Amino acid sequence: MAELRHRGPQESEVRRQADDKGSESEVKTDGEAASDSETKPDSGIPEVPPADDTPEVLNKALARLSSRWRNWWVRGILTLAMIAFFFIIIYLGPMVLMMIVLCVQIKCFQEIITIGYSVYHSYHLPWFRTLSWYFLLCVNYFFYGETVTDYFFTLVQREEPLRILSKYHRFISFAMYLTGFCMFVLSLVKKHYRLQFYMFGWTHVTLLIVVTQSHLIIHNLFEGMIWFIVPISCVICNDIMAYMFGFFFGRTPLIKLSPKKTWEGFIGGFFATVVFGLLLSYVMAGYQYFVCPVEFNNDSNRFTVDCEPSELFQLQDYSLPAVLQSLTGWKTMRMYPFQIHSIALSAFASLMGPFGGFFASGFKRAFKIKDFANTIPGHGGIMDRFDCQYLMATFVNVYIASFIRGPNPSKVMQQLLALRLDQQLHIFNSLKAHLLEKGLLSANEEAA
Repeated sequence: MAELRHRGPQESEVRRQADDKGSESEVKTDGEAASDSETKPDSGIPEVPPADDTPEVLNKALARLSSRWRNWWVRGILTLAMIAFFFIIIYLGPMVLMMIVLCVQIKCFQEIITIGYSVYHSYHLPWFRTLSWYFLLCVNYFFYGETVTDYFFTLVQREEPLRILSKYHRFISFAMYLTGFCMFVLSLVKKHYRLQFYMFGWTHVTLLIVVTQSHLIIHNLFEGMIWFIVPISCVICNDIMAYMFGFFFGRTPLIKLSPKKTWEGFIGGFFATVVFGLLLSYVMAGYQYFVCPVEFNNDSNRFTVDCEPSELFQLQDYSLPAVLQSLTGWKTMRMYPFQIHSIALSAFASLMGPFGGFFASGFKRAFKIKDFANTIPGHGGIMDRFDCQYLMATFVNVYIASFIRGPNPSKVMQQLLALRLDQQLHIFNSLKAHLLEKGLLSANEEAA
């Protein structure tokens, strides 16, 4: 009895604390209940151990190895398989490449939205996944409609339905988005407004990161396959070489978000990627298939990559600095101008590209997950492999617009042909007067 009397106050104190916590949880409505990430230190360790998604064949073959070397072999074998697949789709041509980019975009979107849905679904709130995919459809319709109008102008003008869709494309896109916006407002549920607006923002940030960047990748592809292949290959090379240098020589941690990243891997990956970019650019710059802009041929109704290569892809002699002349004994070096640009591309892939991976690591740690998905054994989801590629796509597009691309005569002609006949005649007379003033058109030629 004395023991029971002694424990009584402790039990009542425990009950009182529990009641206090219960009342606090009741006060936190509107989706603001404290999460594990708010009450526990951010250790970055997934709450649920990831399942082993390695194929059984590899598990048996590598059973005798330590986990460190088994992971090394699994990643290596799957990396070679992905590189082989990359070569195959390059061989199949630009149209297949565009379809693959679209498929990758959809898969990355699905992986990110699924993470949000697991939070949202626990409150049994309506329409989140439906609206997310609907907004994906709207944004893709807008971006790809703009691309079709830009690069398939003659085809669009030839077909009456396409011409109407092209003329009112932006209005249709806005009407589609407005429909989704109204659906979201109608789906709002009392006491959960904040969570629903949080997920609305989640969807739109995902669209900004994934859809916009994949659209820029396709624009880079139209400039020539070399602008698509070299940047992507540089990111892949940097990822592989940073892993290899870090695996064998890594000692110094690089960043807390990714404890396995090391300075040795970062620096080794940089130099290896720059050399790789120079060599790959030299090989590819000699082939019209890679350097010519991808254009749509109206006669054959297919994409073509046939052109006279620009100065960027013609060998030129460059004088070497005095230091290199004394070391190598060469006074000049023959190389493609594009190789100089490849140094900028590979440097960005090595120095800035990894920050896309660090960003993804921070995102995954915020939600206590190891990978976005388990699509690729040893690598995680598709988004785990393309987190750096999207940042690279934006840089390449900005780089081309800033330093490479000039006025495009074919697009100017497309815009001229879309004008009324009297407007075309006015432009013709203005251009003729300008050429006469510059002395590029003689009076005899004008009379003729």
